[in-house]
Amino acid sequence: MESKSFEDMLTGGHPNSLGRTVEVVEIVLADRARLGELYACYQSDDAVVRLRTSNALKRISREQPEWLVPLIDGFLTEIAELDQASAQWTLADLFQTLAPLMTSMQRQQAEAVLKRNLANHNDWIVLNQTMKTLGEWATQDVALKAWLIPHLERLQQDGRKSVAKTAAKTLKNL
Repeated sequence: MESKSFEDMLTGGHPNSLGRTVEVVEIVLADRARLGELYACYQSDDAVVRLRTSNALKRISREQPEWLVPLIDGFLTEIAELDQASAQWTLADLFQTLAPLMTSMQRQQAEAVLKRNLANHNDWIVLNQTMKTLGEWATQDVALKAWLIPHLERLQQDGRKSVAKTAAKTLKNL
């Protein structure tokens, strides 16, 4: 059987479907050396490929979080600058998973990325995922908590029920 590139495997089908994402995850979990090839799919011109790349990396982070440590700096720079909601909500999830493996400088950078997303993004999933991660981090960080509370109070008034509910729940937990 001819080997297809991950980009080819992640292309096509309905944009909201997983396509062959799970198959790509299984390949990477069986051969860690292919992780870089998957990460490179973030450079695709195809937004669906980038979305599925995010999904695949999130799945891998749950199985082998330490494998993603060499990618953290790329997440903080290249991926943080992608103008795609799925990349940003995935970062919130990945940063939560990878926080124990980050250096203090990486953690500060991750917090800055998430603060920027919470203050400026309008995508409901980005907001929800970012509130969850920052909310958990703020339980151990007084300065972050002070920064986060006014944003949560603002988002508690959001017209989208899931955003308002997540903001209220996060406020309650703080």
